Amino acid sequence: MLGLIINILVMSGLLYGLATVLPGVRIKSFGTALTVSLLYGVLNYVLFWLLALIAFIPMMLSFGLFGLLINAFLLWLTDKLIEDFEIPSIGITILMALLLTVGKFVLRALL
Repeated sequence: MLGLIINILVMSGLLYGLATVLPGVRIKSFGTALTVSLLYGVLNYVLFWLLALIAFIPMMLSFGLFGLLINAFLLWLTDKLIEDFEIPSIGITILMALLLTVGKFVLRALL
C-alpha cells in the first residue's frame, strides 16, 4: 500500500514538473496532478494490456515501441477526461508519454 502511494506521488510530481517544462501543457495545481496521476494509472492498468493485445503485431514488429503510442493515447484520453489538464498537441503528448516512461524508470531505479 505504501508503494502505491509513493508511486502515485512520484507520478504526480513528474506530471507537475513536465507541465512546467513542456510548452503549452497546463495543470491547474498539484491536486490536479494527483487526479491526473490516479486516472492515468487506472486507464493504464485497465486498458494498456487490452490495447497491447489488440496491437500485438505492431508491438512485436516495433520491439515494444508501439507501447509508447499506446501510453500517449492513454495520456490523451486522460487529457480529454480532466478539465484542468491540457496538452496542446499530439507531438507534445508523445514527448510527455516518453518522458513519463523514462522518468518512472529512473525513479524506480533510485527508489
